[in-house]
Amino acid sequence: MDDVINAAVLRAVQSMQKNLGEQLTIDDMARTAMFSKFHFSRVFQRVTGLSPGRFLSAVRLREAKRLLSSTSLTVTAISHRVGYSSVGTFSSRFTGSIGVSPARYRRLRSVRPKVSIPAPTGTATIRGRISSPLRGTPVFAGLFPDRILEGWPVSYTFIREPGPFVLKNVPEGRWHLLAHAVAEGREEALNLPATGDEALCVGRIGPITVHPDTETLHAEVPLRPMTPLDPPVLLALRELLAAEHGGYHSPTPRPTDPIRRRAALAVIR
Repeated sequence: MDDVINAAVLRAVQSMQKNLGEQLTIDDMARTAMFSKFHFSRVFQRVTGLSPGRFLSAVRLREAKRLLSSTSLTVTAISHRVGYSSVGTFSSRFTGSIGVSPARYRRLRSVRPKVSIPAPTGTATIRGRISSPLRGTPVFAGLFPDRILEGWPVSYTFIREPGPFVLKNVPEGRWHLLAHAVAEGREEALNLPATGDEALCVGRIGPITVHPDTETLHAEVPLRPMTPLDPPVLLALRELLAAEHGGYHSPTPRPTDPIRRRAALAVIR
């Protein structure tokens, strides 16, 4: 039965990817999956971790990232191409999910701006180990409100390769621990539909509940190849790296750790 459900959800996801410029409705997606609208919404959420509408929005924004970084199309043209009738609505949703505006995201190809990330306010710590098929490859891990890598995490870390990690200053709340790694030379995979190979590996656990008196929690996070049923990675990774290094003001690459530089390129190639 799970295979039947997964195949139905996959048909809906593929339909989203092929019809980004169309005004798809839940009814349209349910017909593609060959389920009733209400059953479709339930099983889609169970399989992907997101509602159909939110998953569709993420697919549209992933394609917008690709177009911004690889074409000279205007922001208005891109917004229409990915299904938005209002460029204002598109810009607002892009900024909320990616962490920077469409115009600023495009400028990341040549400029490394200084950004300000809200300082963590919590006192808890989450530590553990990340395993991955991509040995020797940098891994990002962060805590997010939902099961999708978008916006700013409440706490995050980069590790040089799979292994021990620590997330500090975690605030009270319910968080999803999400991690990903990109194979060397395959950074474009972040802005393309997943194929199930090891170009992009992801892992998630949660929700993790942090109480006011929580001091330390432990978590094991296994990464696996990303599939089309996983929500797209929307996080503006390079912005996080720029902030971590105190801001970049010159388009000339600053001499720094080559592993971190390779990770920083993951969202702009």
